[in-house]
Amino acid sequence: MLENFFKLSGHGTDTKTEIRAGIATFLTMAYILIVNPSILAKAGFPHEGVFIATIVAAVVGCLIMGLYANWPVGLAPGMGLNAFVAFTLIVYGGDNAITW
Repeated sequence: MLENFFKLSGHGTDTKTEIRAGIATFLTMAYILIVNPSILAKAGFPHEGVFIATIVAAVVGCLIMGLYANWPVGLAPGMGLNAFVAFTLIVYGGDNAITW
């Protein structure tokens, strides 16, 4: 079933290799589930809400890339923009600080 949907042999791979790659990608990206809510909580965002939003954004992004685009790329919220918003705009914004 996976072979027919993703055309694995046409891409020079097989199910076993793709499962191992998926596990490696998950382990590589899992840190964002801890770091992203921690960064944004320091700026006043609710920790639990950011945790769930991070999961939803990553799942939706990965499903779109895998099922619609048929491209094995993992997507999740990025640390750079989160840190910019949390610290530059909110925490250390001075007179121009905004609230979340």
